Amino acid sequence: MSGGGEKKPKINASRRLLLKTLMLAKAAVMLENETKEKKDEKVKIMAERVPPLDCGRMSLQELQELCKQMHHKIDVIDEERYDFEVKVVKNNKEIEGLAQKIFDLKGKFKRPNLKRVRISADAMLGALLGSTHKASLDLRANLKSVKKEEEKEKEVTDWRKNVEAMSGMEGRKKKFDAGAPAQ
Repeated sequence: MSGGGEKKPKINASRRLLLKTLMLAKAAVMLENETKEKKDEKVKIMAERVPPLDCGRMSLQELQELCKQMHHKIDVIDEERYDFEVKVVKNNKEIEGLAQKIFDLKGKFKRPNLKRVRISADAMLGALLGSTHKASLDLRANLKSVKKEEEKEKEVTDWRKNVEAMSGMEGRKKKFDAGAPAQ
């Protein structure tokens, strides 16, 4: 008495396979018809919007007028396209705002605890660029070499010898000389 847990399918496997192939064939035919209809509709719309041009019998003025009309149509279409783009951008921003409001209303977002990962620069490059790209991170190889200028050593001289050159007034020098002990 293995109860009602397992039910046998009402259709056998060969019949199911036949039905599946028939459904796929019908879907392929419908898809082909749909693409043909779209193509015919596109040709019809293009013929309606863009009449065929016969430039051989037109004079220069008629050609210029035709160009002006085409430029005007292009401008109108560009304006419509720009308007649609602005509407799409506005709607996308509104959708993002509403999604954020829904997210906020659902509850607070809990940040998961992140683990600190220590990885070398070479391993990080390998992870970012893939295992096929072998690159080593030698930062010093790309640096320019700078030669250090040798500092000129100033000669250390006795300050007493330099007093004459530094003193601007003769009176101060005499006063300094008078106060110095005799040798």
